[in-house]
Amino acid sequence: MSTPARCVLTINAGSSSIRFAIYDGATLRLCAGGVLDRVDTAGMRLIVDDADGRRVSQRLRGKGHRAAIGALLDWLDRQPTLPAIAAVGHRIVHGMKHSAPARVTPRLLAELRRITPYAPDHLPREIALIEAFNARFPGLPQVACFDTAFHRTMPPVARRLPIPRRYTAKGVERYGFHGLSYAYLMHELARTDPAAASGRVILAHLGNGASLAAVRNGASIDTSMAFTPAAGLVMSSRSGDLDPGVAYYLARTERMTSRQFQHMVNQQSGLVGISGTTSDMRNLLAAEATDPRAADAVETFCYQAKKWLGSFAAALAGVDTLVFAGGIGENAPTIRKRICDGLGFLGIELDARRNRAGAPVISAKSSRVTVRVIATDEALMIATSVRNLLRLGAIRKAR
Repeated sequence: MSTPARCVLTINAGSSSIRFAIYDGATLRLCAGGVLDRVDTAGMRLIVDDADGRRVSQRLRGKGHRAAIGALLDWLDRQPTLPAIAAVGHRIVHGMKHSAPARVTPRLLAELRRITPYAPDHLPREIALIEAFNARFPGLPQVACFDTAFHRTMPPVARRLPIPRRYTAKGVERYGFHGLSYAYLMHELARTDPAAASGRVILAHLGNGASLAAVRNGASIDTSMAFTPAAGLVMSSRSGDLDPGVAYYLARTERMTSRQFQHMVNQQSGLVGISGTTSDMRNLLAAEATDPRAADAVETFCYQAKKWLGSFAAALAGVDTLVFAGGIGENAPTIRKRICDGLGFLGIELDARRNRAGAPVISAKSSRVTVRVIATDEALMIATSVRNLLRLGAIRKAR
């Protein structure tokens, strides 16, 4: 059996989990993957799946992000593949004006620390991971893959926020997120239908976090998320776009602080806020027939997604391809149908049977717009970016 090529470890730190994967650096074959789940509770678990589908789950002592980082590093220390890991790729939620992945250097780390106020719920955790890898594995190259980079092609009119210009100079603008997912979706679209990838494309990444992007000639021209990931479409626990007057009203009537408001719009709003019960679309769909609040949450999500889709069709002067991705976009045919219902005037028509089956193409033959379902893979996009930046695929280990 041949020794794998130099490997790439990918890291994706969320608010309550750390996902990781190991890829063969030459073939991008997945060798192992896993997650540290519920990192902020006493029930933190390490779950690992190998390339053959075998799963190992282990309950861990301690809680908190630093404990989770320590557990991940300890697990890596025990792996026979550790010497083959040639680089680590991190999903970094905010990259300001970076338009491509970048090698982590002291200068880049200093920049990430400086821009922490732009993403206070994400960047500190991501920086802590980079620093922990530097301390445990000094000399191991690390690469920052920015979730905002895909959208740096947006024209000024799309990036501009309608507030005093002095704030623009301080970096307050629409950045957009889910860029690693969108880059992967466009890569897959270009592989399967190159002509479609150079046309007018609307990408719908619908999951716990949800957003849409308008793409022309392979470049992002607009997206629903803005200065933070809380903007745009209603999400599992994020409000999406909200009248700024709500913040002032709650400050006056409930003495709500800015920190409390930030927590509310990110953790207590969206689907869970409307339903009062759950942020999980599967549970909401199961309950909507008997629970009016669940039905309201589903209706709001579909209605807003339809509005964003229509607005991006206007920005693109039409649409040739619509792509659904993310946990909801890939697995909820009912949601896809409700979003697309009534959009025949845009040329969007679904094939009911293919939609129920989640086929790669779910549009009807008569549809002027091709509607696709593509399973997104941010980890693979990170691995691809690291391999290309460091040229790992050009070097193989001896058999």
